[in-house]
Amino acid sequence: MNTLVLYGPIGRAVRKIAPFTETDPLGIYVAVLSMWSAAIGGTVTVSSRGNARPVLLWSALVAGTGRGKGTALRAAQHILDRPLGRFLATHTTSGITSGASMVNHLWQQQEATAETEHGRDVRALVVEEEWTEILKRVKRDPSFTTKLRAAWDGATLRNTTKEEAQEVRNPAMVLHSHITPSDWTKYIGEAEAAGGSYNRILPFLLGSVPMLDDDRISLPTVDGGDLADAYGWATARPRTITLADNARPRWRTIRRYARILGETLPESQAVFIERTAEQTLRVAACLAASECSETITDDMLSAALTLVRRSIHDTVRISKGATAPKPGRQAPSLADKVRARIEMHGGRATSSQVLPFVGATAAEVKALPDVAVTVERSGKTGRPATVFTLRGDTSAHAEQPKQALEPQPASAEREKNRTTVVHMDAYRPALAPVRPVAPSPAVSDNPFRALL
Repeated sequence: MNTLVLYGPIGRAVRKIAPFTETDPLGIYVAVLSMWSAAIGGTVTVSSRGNARPVLLWSALVAGTGRGKGTALRAAQHILDRPLGRFLATHTTSGITSGASMVNHLWQQQEATAETEHGRDVRALVVEEEWTEILKRVKRDPSFTTKLRAAWDGATLRNTTKEEAQEVRNPAMVLHSHITPSDWTKYIGEAEAAGGSYNRILPFLLGSVPMLDDDRISLPTVDGGDLADAYGWATARPRTITLADNARPRWRTIRRYARILGETLPESQAVFIERTAEQTLRVAACLAASECSETITDDMLSAALTLVRRSIHDTVRISKGATAPKPGRQAPSLADKVRARIEMHGGRATSSQVLPFVGATAAEVKALPDVAVTVERSGKTGRPATVFTLRGDTSAHAEQPKQALEPQPASAEREKNRTTVVHMDAYRPALAPVRPVAPSPAVSDNPFRALL
């Protein structure tokens, strides 16, 4: 897989606050893009081959409980709170559990804004942090998935009631949801995806990040001037974003890539990625709007492709029952094990306190360059004891005079190691190997070679 590119002013904002959050930067980037698409979705469309369609990006953060989904959402809100004015406060909702309630919400908003200075407003950001509960309830309403598909397509939504008919044209609703991998597998079935209901949503598995050492640190202020200007530009009047000439060769490659994936993957996985080309175009249009551009350049399109390819990769993993990737742990060396045992016993440990727990002989431990070995006797007639210390140890324990060693209680041998807390200085450089971010968008000329 190519390196994920965090592009433009949105990418810069994510990179700035990522070191101060206990979540995968990918989750912040995805949440910001979904919110951004909802904010500009009422006036911005994207056109290819003369067919204009919405730029709405629906997303799902897939991770276990306590793995940073909510943290990513709050960080995204922090980035966009000022640039978008009152949009997030006035257009965010949740708990839509039927097709009728979806249409009713958009219709009421449409009616409330019809006489305002800017006219009717049918933008909505639906945030479902407990999406599993919603999925359990929507199964009772057969019209929900039909209206869900229409909302993503920007098609007209209608409710027929006894009092009056409700009609919403060109809806601009975005769904951002949180769910666990097991619940995704259980409630987002192949049949629903094949019908097109849920393959309009881009899922992303969040990885783990180290724990910060100080929870009092707040998120730094993000200079949202560029995004505020772009938001004003995007909402000032209707705008249609199109492909630049230098992006068209890559666009043809992306369409072939999507077709090859659909023919290569098993049916149970292929149904989820049928809209790869469309999703890539929408992401690219959102990136273009963030830079006040009505054309999608090759750089924007390639950056969008890295995000959609990541979603494809995660979709395949989820369908196979995989969970979010965990950071690899390197096995401690013999020197690390011996040092830990010596430090556990105050800087001086006997062979019986070390050897059984490190899986090595006395000769192997004595050969370590950082370990000093002495033989001490308890009293005149006591048995000699081999004592291990650390060379160059200037701690209080090393400076104390040698005393007769007393047997340690059994509880000391069973003492568990405390959780290691990673300091901020260690966390920042660790972000790169967990989720490497390229400084400039660069994609291979053949973007599907790595996956197929």
